[in-house]
Amino acid sequence: MLMNLNPVAFSFGPFEVRWYALIILIGAIVGIIIAEFEAKKKGISKDDIFDLAFWMLIFGIMGARIYYVLFNFGLYKNDLVDIFKIWNGGLAIHGGIIGGAITMIIFCKKKKLDFFTIADITMPSVMIAQAIGRWGNFFNQEAHGPEVALSTLQNLYIPKFIINGMNINGTYYHPTFLYESLWCILGFIILILIRKFVRSLKSGQLTCIYFMWYGIGRFLIESLRTDSLMLGNIKVAQLVSVITFIGGL
Repeated sequence: MLMNLNPVAFSFGPFEVRWYALIILIGAIVGIIIAEFEAKKKGISKDDIFDLAFWMLIFGIMGARIYYVLFNFGLYKNDLVDIFKIWNGGLAIHGGIIGGAITMIIFCKKKKLDFFTIADITMPSVMIAQAIGRWGNFFNQEAHGPEVALSTLQNLYIPKFIINGMNINGTYYHPTFLYESLWCILGFIILILIRKFVRSLKSGQLTCIYFMWYGIGRFLIESLRTDSLMLGNIKVAQLVSVITFIGGL
C-alpha cells in the first residue's frame, strides 16, 4: 500500500505547522519535565532547567543545521536562502549535541553550576527527546535505510502504518528512524535505572554512559542509512560515534 504522508500537521491561513517541528517541540517538552523532577532532588531550580532547555533547544537546532549544511553545502550553494528552511528537514543530531554541549558549558559557567551535575540531570532527557524527535523523519519520509522487501519488514513485526509510510514511490525502505528511536528509548530506560539504583555512580559517569550508548547505536544504524553525511569515503556519523564512544569510555 502506497502511503503519502503529509508533512504538514495543520495550517493557519498561509502559515503551516509541520510535524517535523511539532515533534521536536514535543520531545523537548517531555525532556524538560523529566529533567525538572531530577533537578529538584539535586537542589537545582526549575527556572534554571527551563532556561537551560530553552537555550539548548535554540542553539542545538542551530548547531544541527550548521553541521548538516557544512557537509551538504553543494545542495545550498546556488540558493543560500534554502539554508534557513529547516522545516524541510536537514538537521544532524551530532551537530545538535555539539551545539547543546557548548550552550550547557557557557550556561553552567554563567550560573556557577557544576557542569557534570547538570549534564547527568539532562542526559536521560536528551535521550528521550532524540527518541521522540526521530519520528519527525517518519513524516518527512527521510533518514531511511536501503530498499527492502515487504516480507522482510513484516517479519520484523513492524507496525503496518510504519511499513506503509516506508513505501516511498512504490519502494519499501528500512525504517532506520524507528531503529534509532527504539535504541534511544532503551537507552533512556537504562540511564534512569542506573541513576536510581547504582549508588556508587560518580558525577559525570551517567553522561559518559550516554555517549557510549548512543555512539554504539548510531554507529550500527548509520551503516544502513542511505543519506549519510560523508567525509570522503567515511560516514561522518560513524566517525563521530567512534569518537564519542571513546570519549565516554
